[in-house]
Amino acid sequence: MAKVTKKTTIKDKVEKKPAPKKQTLADIEKTLWAAADKLRVNMDAAEYKHVVLGLIFLKYVSDSFDEFRTKLKEELKNPKHPNYFKGASEEDLEEELEVRDYFKANNVFWVPEVSRWFGNEVTGAKGIQDQAKSTKIGTIIDDAMAEIEKENPKLKNILPKDFARRQPNIRLGELVDLISTIGFNDKDMHSKDVLGHVYEYFLGQFASAEGKKGGQFYTPKSVVNLIVECLEPYEGRVYDPAMGSGGFFVSSEKFIEMHSDKDHVNDAKKKISLYGQESNPTTWRLAAMNMAIRGMDFNFGKEPADTFHKNQHPDLKADYIMANPPFNIKDWGASTLTQDRRWKYGIPSEGNANFAWVQHMIHHLGPKGYAGIVLANGSMSSNTSNEGEIRKNLLEADLVDCMIALPGQLFFNTQIPACIWILTKDKSGKDGKRNRSKEVLFIDARNIGDMIDRTQKAFSDDDLKKIAGTYHEWRKTKGKYSDVAGFCNSANLDQIKSYDYVLTPGRYVGSLVDETEYENFDMAYLRLKKQLVDLFEISNSLKNEIMEKLNVLG
Repeated sequence: MAKVTKKTTIKDKVEKKPAPKKQTLADIEKTLWAAADKLRVNMDAAEYKHVVLGLIFLKYVSDSFDEFRTKLKEELKNPKHPNYFKGASEEDLEEELEVRDYFKANNVFWVPEVSRWFGNEVTGAKGIQDQAKSTKIGTIIDDAMAEIEKENPKLKNILPKDFARRQPNIRLGELVDLISTIGFNDKDMHSKDVLGHVYEYFLGQFASAEGKKGGQFYTPKSVVNLIVECLEPYEGRVYDPAMGSGGFFVSSEKFIEMHSDKDHVNDAKKKISLYGQESNPTTWRLAAMNMAIRGMDFNFGKEPADTFHKNQHPDLKADYIMANPPFNIKDWGASTLTQDRRWKYGIPSEGNANFAWVQHMIHHLGPKGYAGIVLANGSMSSNTSNEGEIRKNLLEADLVDCMIALPGQLFFNTQIPACIWILTKDKSGKDGKRNRSKEVLFIDARNIGDMIDRTQKAFSDDDLKKIAGTYHEWRKTKGKYSDVAGFCNSANLDQIKSYDYVLTPGRYVGSLVDETEYENFDMAYLRLKKQLVDLFEISNSLKNEIMEKLNVLG
């Protein structure tokens, strides 16, 4: 319980909270980058992102905690509310507000008093902002982080706790004051969405500052939401072997919130267990922070590590796998993994990790599970370095359920055309769906989506319903699915064989756009080869016919 330290007339006093002006996301972005600028003189981008992202996390959890605490206080004072605390003095209320069960029951992240951003004028407790000008502010922040880890064991060794060491070289107090102006609990913005946006923006900016391709740490919401809508992860084990900051997991949480009774959302979330892996230390920690804030059950391994060479979940069999692994990785250490048991359908190319990712995920997929994987378009048609053979083997094993071609300009960091592979180990219909053995659904979504600015395209809610709804109807026993020229087609394995196991949706649905615009070398080669074979057959037929007539003439 919090100890009341003042005996003064505190009835009319309130907890000290600043009232930041109404902010837009753009305002928050400017503030964040201004915060980073304060560190640039004495610290490079690789270091200062840890400082600023750590403080943003601390400010966010404190704002969320304060928001619920204020609401709870009103309930305790309201005679008409079930939580009414009859006859309670201000001192009594302050003690009651420190009861963790209220917060736990509402899935609110518990923040110890020493870790709160703003002080409490009623109790006299000082917050981090109150001590911004202290010469020991670095130690104060380290202690705040350590106390949060004690209260939340899953964050052990996750939060940054080296502010005291960094303090001599940075203007930490000014940074605290600047971040204090950001209001994560603005009622006009959903705080969790704001946090996700903040992380995406900031990580992208840091990536650029570090000389890397911006956006490498996250997947556009349109792509994430589409896969989540297709797979519908209501309960079970959800796995992302290239999780970045946890975008697929956040979207899964939102999916559950949207499709659950509002009074039982927390119970629904408990039915999901999250498993992930990430090699980048910053984003690995960030993903853990994201999940802890949301009260989700997660296991991201003991450390950030390479998925191929230091698998953190070797025995996992997942019910859902959702991932956007890096496209076309060349140097992934293939030479040391040639005998790996994951390569059941063929040894992946040393120069491209695409099918190493696919087979890693199939290896970890449960017998009734589904996987949604974002890959470069080349994965659908390439025949180089055994890739065509692996694709053939996947199809012959009946693992491919649906292929979705995506429009350009969805991604922040690349113009490489992309697609979604939906895989499953059981299409027999035993799970209540239609028997789809030896069938694949092809969806061409290249013409779907709207430009949200000069460079970025996104799917609307209606777009997501159209694409995911088509997939769901196709799987239903009495679905209303039908082929639509230029958009979707259900093809059998014999048809796919006739195209040499190429999985480009435009080949099956018929295209409303110029197909050659998207045609790569492998596709052009296959098309021209087929034309040449057809011409040889015609030539041989004509040759035989001519010879027969010549023989008749003697």
